[in-house]
Amino acid sequence: MTAATAGAPGPWTTERYLELFDAQLASRHLDLAARRLRASGHGYYTIGSAGHEGNAAVAAALRPTDPALLHYRSGAFFVERARQAGGSDPIRDVLLGVVASAHDPISGGRHKVFGRHDLAVIPQTSTVASHLPRAVGLAFAIERARRLGVESGWPDDAVTVCSFGDASANHSTAVGAINTAANLAFRGLPLALLLVCEDNGIGISVPTAPGWIAAAYSGRAGLAYFAADGCDLADTAGVAVDAVNWVRAQRRPAFLHLRTVRLMGHAGSDVESAYRSQAAIADDLARDPLVGTARLLVASGTLTPDEVLTRYRDMGERVAATAREVAESAPLRTRAEVVAPLAGPAPAVVSGHMGHIRELGFPAPESEEPLTLARAVNRALADVLAAEPGAVVFGEDVGRKGGVYGVTRGLTDRFGSARVFDTLLDEQAILGLAAGSGPAGLLPIPEIQYLAYLHNAEDQIRGEAATLGFFSAGQYRNPMVVRVAGYGYQEGFGGHFHNDDAVAVLRDIPGIVVASPSRPDDAAAMLHTCAAAALTSGVVCVFLEPIARYHTRDLHEPGDGAWMARYPAADEHVPIGRARTYGAGTDLTVVTFGNGLWLSLRAARNLERRGVHVRVVDLRWLAPLPVDDLLREAAATGRVLVADETRASGGVSEGVLTALVDAGFTGPMARVTSADSFVPLGDAAKLVLLSQHEIEVAALALVRR
Repeated sequence: MTAATAGAPGPWTTERYLELFDAQLASRHLDLAARRLRASGHGYYTIGSAGHEGNAAVAAALRPTDPALLHYRSGAFFVERARQAGGSDPIRDVLLGVVASAHDPISGGRHKVFGRHDLAVIPQTSTVASHLPRAVGLAFAIERARRLGVESGWPDDAVTVCSFGDASANHSTAVGAINTAANLAFRGLPLALLLVCEDNGIGISVPTAPGWIAAAYSGRAGLAYFAADGCDLADTAGVAVDAVNWVRAQRRPAFLHLRTVRLMGHAGSDVESAYRSQAAIADDLARDPLVGTARLLVASGTLTPDEVLTRYRDMGERVAATAREVAESAPLRTRAEVVAPLAGPAPAVVSGHMGHIRELGFPAPESEEPLTLARAVNRALADVLAAEPGAVVFGEDVGRKGGVYGVTRGLTDRFGSARVFDTLLDEQAILGLAAGSGPAGLLPIPEIQYLAYLHNAEDQIRGEAATLGFFSAGQYRNPMVVRVAGYGYQEGFGGHFHNDDAVAVLRDIPGIVVASPSRPDDAAAMLHTCAAAALTSGVVCVFLEPIARYHTRDLHEPGDGAWMARYPAADEHVPIGRARTYGAGTDLTVVTFGNGLWLSLRAARNLERRGVHVRVVDLRWLAPLPVDDLLREAAATGRVLVADETRASGGVSEGVLTALVDAGFTGPMARVTSADSFVPLGDAAKLVLLSQHEIEVAALALVRR
């Protein structure tokens, strides 16, 4: 801590406060420039940082190598972080984002975010509080990577900082993330996380109850609490230094509560006078942090009032000149440019990584007997854990219990509780941990216990994991393989929450891979593929496992063992977007996936007995669909029946039939699906789920057209 110069309050010299004042001035003028650019038709983002410029002191208390996940009122923090690190022009960077320039160094014109890779600022979007679970995950993963001896890309003593507003602090995502952080600390696990709540007392037009943030977050077990006047730079500096030093030394989370104001409304289109009194607006203006810092500098003799004004005008001219320069900066011009960060993994890269696995020379298993799906997935997970020191498996009940269905049984004993472990019963926390682990050098393989449980946390995939590469132009990667037990047909254990088939929510997320294995050998090989794709290309993979087939042994007759399969080689994989065909029938192509494969193969045997020769195509991949294989097999018979266990509305069959039409297939097509219904308990489930009989009836009708 630097000794203060005489007359300078707080932890720093007056020269240091002068640098922070410049960051505050730059941030304010960036807000004004953004509104002028919007008015002239050149700018597209006007949510500003006015009133929050005290966060420059938080940046100054941290190191430029500390990972930062910032909310949208962090202009002064970003400017100060850039000054600390050197080598960049934060004014230009921010304005390039405002005008959606393709030269924006973080998003490449895709969104206005605070982010820059060489400043350790990870870009965040505007989804309310959605970045907090990732921040918890990143802080956890830095510690866990160090424990495992894996290079995280961050200093071992890094402090992860995450900022958000008082309104966001009420969101369930924030509440859950903060609870996870406190719980980890309460259990004695290291977590160097600084949560910065910038409390301006209002969320767009809805006031936050005075005193609520302090009442809700001070005195919580596992969470240290620090508070400062965010409009007083010296007070903020002193408290921020204390908070950062405490977190760095203790490796425990802290909540830094900054009382700020919001000036100039929520955004450029916001008219505060429509919902706030003139007195309330005036009270906030009286607490303007720029004026407060100016008073500090004048009182210390660092600047005269005239010099303050000159400095303000000079910064305004600098920002305005830069704004004029970037106003005509080229935007993204083509669709291909926009979607470039969403490109899937190159097959050659994935297969090359499988060659690396081959070189490790895993010993042959003691037994080559055929395996069930559950045992095949278990062994594939063991392969990945053995091959990749940074692979970690986690979720509800996956540790000592070995999962509800035994899929992870024995993995904790073999690889240790640091690599295979249980989490809180909170899907947002599980996926947030995954979203933070990837950028810290780990390969997270989280388990969501049931597909229905995914939906209350799906934004961690849609809004966070899937967008990180897009909004950082590929500079940050978010590798993960999310295992999800899903679909219906469980015998004796039913109901909607354990028999869910709502996969449409996943299939429309750009850039992610959705795997849906049916057979044991495919499940193992596809898990190898997903792990390799995540590691080599930073891909987010969702791996849907059909619960009802976990322990299935037979296909046609009791005791035939025809559903089991021998385990593939550890380096064997299934290329993404490639289907698998069963049979060579020339009358009809049945396209299916998941439990539908088991039903369709049984139906195909019955149809053969009736003189209808069928080939069955297992899609295996729901995103991207295996369009080339689908077209080839459709052309082989000229007729296509899609057997889809998901719902008629929004189900997979819609995408399959559309792909055929788009490609010019003109043969007869039909589909059979489950009903547009939730899955009820007991035998009533059979009334709404796709059945083998329905497949047979539809197949006969299509052939006889």
